[in-house]
Amino acid sequence: MEKKVIVYTMPNCLYCNLVKDFLRHNDIIFTEKDVNTDIWARHTLRGLGTTRVPIIDIEGEIVQGFDEKKLRKLLCLEKN
Repeated sequence: MEKKVIVYTMPNCLYCNLVKDFLRHNDIIFTEKDVNTDIWARHTLRGLGTTRVPIIDIEGEIVQGFDEKKLRKLLCLEKN
């Protein structure tokens, strides 16, 4: 079953691009929310107590920054 993944980003953000590349490389479908242009996305980040990106929401589990190990675990991509 595919998990719902939302990535909160900003343009020209190196770590945002790393997260998106990682997700694409692993065939994970995600929704991108640009906090520069999406007021609701910005409001959501503030509600999480941050304005820093990237923030990845995986079925309600929040990952701050590009934490590959945590992303692999939450997305069931762990290497055996």
